[in-house]
Amino acid sequence: MRGYEISNYITLCREITRLLSVYKLPNSKLSGVLTLTVSMPPLALFSFIFYALSFTHVSRYASTATAAEDCILRNSFQPGFVAEGDFIIGGIFPLHYNQEMPDQNYTYTPPPVKCNGFDPRAFRWVQTMRLAVEEINESTELLPNHTLGYKIFDSCAYPLTGQRAALAVLNGLSEADSPMCSGASPMLAVIGESGSAQSIVVSRLLRPFRIPMISYFSSCACFTDRRKYPTFFRVIPNDDYQVKAIAQLLLHFNWTWVGLIRGDHEYGRFAVQGLLRELQGSSVCVAYQEMIPLLYNTQRALEIMQVMRRSLAKVVVVFSAEGEMTPFLRDYMKQNITGIQWVASEAWVTASVFTGREFYPYLGGTIGFGIRKGHIAQLGDYLQTVSPQRYPDNVLVGELWEALYGCSPFPSSANHFPVCSGQEDLLKQHSAYMNTSSPRVAYNVYKAVYAVAHSLHNLLLCQSGNGPFENDSCAQSNNILPWQLQYYLQEVKFNMAGEEVNFDLKGDSVPYYDIINWQRGTTGSIEFVNVGLFDGTKPGGEELVIQEERMMWAGHQSEVPVSVCSPSCPPGSRKAVRRGEPVCCFDCVPCDSGKISNQTNSVECIFCPEDWWSNQDRTSCIPKKVEFLAYDALGIPLTVISVVGASLTVGVFVVFFHHRSTAVVRVNNSELSFFILFALTLCFLCSLVFIGEPTVWSCMLRHTAFSITFSLCISCILGKTLVVLAAFTATRPGDNIMKWLGPKQQRAIIFSCTLVQVVICAAWLIDAPPYPSRNTKYERSKIILECSVGSSLAFWCVLGYIGLQACLCFVLAFLARKLPGNFNEAKYITFSMLIFSAVWLAFVPAYLSAPGNYAGAVESFAILASSFGLLFCLFAPKCYIILLKPEKNTKQHLMGKEKR
Repeated sequence: MRGYEISNYITLCREITRLLSVYKLPNSKLSGVLTLTVSMPPLALFSFIFYALSFTHVSRYASTATAAEDCILRNSFQPGFVAEGDFIIGGIFPLHYNQEMPDQNYTYTPPPVKCNGFDPRAFRWVQTMRLAVEEINESTELLPNHTLGYKIFDSCAYPLTGQRAALAVLNGLSEADSPMCSGASPMLAVIGESGSAQSIVVSRLLRPFRIPMISYFSSCACFTDRRKYPTFFRVIPNDDYQVKAIAQLLLHFNWTWVGLIRGDHEYGRFAVQGLLRELQGSSVCVAYQEMIPLLYNTQRALEIMQVMRRSLAKVVVVFSAEGEMTPFLRDYMKQNITGIQWVASEAWVTASVFTGREFYPYLGGTIGFGIRKGHIAQLGDYLQTVSPQRYPDNVLVGELWEALYGCSPFPSSANHFPVCSGQEDLLKQHSAYMNTSSPRVAYNVYKAVYAVAHSLHNLLLCQSGNGPFENDSCAQSNNILPWQLQYYLQEVKFNMAGEEVNFDLKGDSVPYYDIINWQRGTTGSIEFVNVGLFDGTKPGGEELVIQEERMMWAGHQSEVPVSVCSPSCPPGSRKAVRRGEPVCCFDCVPCDSGKISNQTNSVECIFCPEDWWSNQDRTSCIPKKVEFLAYDALGIPLTVISVVGASLTVGVFVVFFHHRSTAVVRVNNSELSFFILFALTLCFLCSLVFIGEPTVWSCMLRHTAFSITFSLCISCILGKTLVVLAAFTATRPGDNIMKWLGPKQQRAIIFSCTLVQVVICAAWLIDAPPYPSRNTKYERSKIILECSVGSSLAFWCVLGYIGLQACLCFVLAFLARKLPGNFNEAKYITFSMLIFSAVWLAFVPAYLSAPGNYAGAVESFAILASSFGLLFCLFAPKCYIILLKPEKNTKQHLMGKEKR
């Protein structure tokens, strides 16, 4: 507590001690009273001093030797209804919903709180209690030979007045009849209270006297604490189930951005805390939390409405009582705010005060969880027995007439209503009082009274020696103590209209709610339509059952309203939470390539499997496109060029073979020329192996075939270069160097040079041969089928050996380029090797950087380009002479001995 509160408590305790000493209260009892008062808030504690001492029950603890005149009734709190009986039960009901606080300067006894705003609905609850008692008294099966009595008070829906009513309940049936302060309280049980805040106060007052209390409308989860509220029972479900139901409702309709409004009491506070706890980790966020003051303030209410008007949250959950909601909603209608979807708690979702047709444009479509309805057969007839003639001195009956008819049957200077006879008929249109078609709270009152009756009945059936108390004893029927009745209340179990009524170890009843929807009736007024249920006894996820087709929403719409901070993210995108804002406020970010989201409001995008890729909308995975160097826009031109090159080579071969006896063919070593043409034909054709889907055999063939054929071709050119160099460098006639470069030697050179390449390829195929592979790294949206070289070392050895042969051939031809002769072939060999080397030097970087299937195309192009280079450089000049200049195809011309 804060410092000033501690000092106030000390002062108050001193004052209580001084005042109670007047009644000679023993120290042991005094300490118990002080313990009780310490648990009260300061305002209630001040009231306790002035009100508690007004009742004779406090002085009952004084010595029996105290004179009767010491117990003086200093104030009076008249009950609403009273009836005698063998056993007395109390009733506390919120017959008014508004209060006027008196001036409390603590210099004189404060006047009582003035209660305003008569509630016909609560008055119906009172009559239900009276009806239940009368039925029990008339029953021959329940409490035979015994009767129940009652004493009913008004709490004004306010904790302070509820406390005053509780203190009055503790006294006897009539305070004037109990002047002596001795013995236990004649009150065995209390039916009440409606609001959780009032029930907390009443339960704490009843706790020291161990008087059980059965609430018909207090659903706060705080009452499950049996250490604080050991005598508390209720026939309404615990709010833990209600907040669970509301959380499931919000999730069911995808309302992710909601407002919360609560009353300024324990019920509202615990309910909001429970709902926030239920919503943790879910997709629902709270846009704002507001509190309606306990003592209603219009200015504060307008501030709350302004928040509601500005917010994007179109769904508002309200945990409040009917009394404080009534003025709030009237001001709400004056502000002409529409479009709000109300989610009502059980405290006001079936309040008949809101059924007028003027409420529908603003409250129509409200949905909430109402306590289970029942059937009370005689209630309608019993309510009509109430009249000013039957209760001429009952102020509450006069206020009922004022609320229903706007006139007063008991004229006085205090009210300003016109006078009426009091003989008016109670009609069905007075639904605030006469609505008995589906009683809910009234049915709870009915069950509570019967729970007390059944408990008393079981207590009276106890047989000595088989009792539940000390030494197997039973309670004395003529001196039943409240705590003995509490034991039987905890164990009671009975059936009412097919419903089993009992209490668990925490005093709670079965968690069951009807889902109520406010719809427009035939007369334009609001009707409460049952559109589903919530059964807390079912497994998780199966509790909520909603008939959506029967529902009507705010603004008389048939479509479910939308209440979100951000629009839903469609499939193909994910939610990205905005920095510094709740998780319900987000931006929608498209999924990256290769990821998808196939649900609305996906938190993250998921990767597609390895061989799959996202479609254009990023909503599903589709098989990746498989690519390879096929017979398409790239493969067909390469195929055509390859075939053309092979055809040209064959054509040259035919020309050479046909003119094999001519000087040009013979001088240039026709055998080696045929070998070169054969090798070039194979070179052109081996590029075809690079086109088409790679297989194990095609991958092994493509690299080995091109390397061996090119090695054969270069070996032939090398042999020819050696022959040319040897022929033109012979210095003496006797030098017979050509005998070392005869046909056999030339074949040996070609074979040995080619054999080296064959050995390298064989080792490559044995150790780590090329194989088909699926390349997904270069372009993740595609699968590129290509041939992996297997051993990179072997691949570069193959190319390196061809390059070594070409370099050697180029050097030798370069040395012989200026030798005499009209047809010095060394010049053409030099130029052909220069082109060949340029092509393959350019191939290396192009091959390494070529993407996917383009690598095969680059290699195929290099093969074709180098093959064409060799073909044209070596054989084009010869074909030119053979076909177009036959006069130069003579030995004399070639040897430079032609006559001029």
